[in-house]
Amino acid sequence: MKKLFLVIALGFIGISATQAQTNYLGGFGIRGGANLFNFGGSDVEENDYTNRVGFHAGIYTMMFATDRFAIEPGIYYSVKGTQNNDAVDSRAIFNYVDVPVLFRLYPSEGFNVFAGPQISFLANSKYEGDFFGSTISFEGDNTKETDLGLVFGVGYNLPKGFNVQGSYDYGMTPIFKNSDADVYNRGFKISLGYTF
Repeated sequence: MKKLFLVIALGFIGISATQAQTNYLGGFGIRGGANLFNFGGSDVEENDYTNRVGFHAGIYTMMFATDRFAIEPGIYYSVKGTQNNDAVDSRAIFNYVDVPVLFRLYPSEGFNVFAGPQISFLANSKYEGDFFGSTISFEGDNTKETDLGLVFGVGYNLPKGFNVQGSYDYGMTPIFKNSDADVYNRGFKISLGYTF
């Protein structure tokens, strides 16, 4: 099922990119940057979870409906998770394929605000801890395979096709399988992109 969703997402991006280039309505681009993620939700408030640094990288296509409004689907590999300030510096590392569909509004030239839904497909998950100078790692099987959320943020188009943006991922699907725990993926992304 996860592979089927990924094939559909890749096909959608490819069709969108072809349409955008053919009609000269937008552009195709690459984007990547840093993630700063943590667990969110009422069941993590009493724990010592802190932000964990990861990264994201992928492609997008932009289609302008008007000169001030654009739709931007994309697909990104994204490393999320959290860490805990405990005795073994334990870490949860979740690797996802994010498929956002962003709606961008340009109130002035270059500057834009955006928001939209995102579905994330779990590639793998693992847990780590440091014991007596060595890192112990094991694969996790209690993480849900899909994660639904919202993305919102601000961006700015730089000269020569470059762009920068800051965004927040607000996960709305509890992370863990067979659990009533109110725990979600939440975090910030800082990105640099280039539109061809």
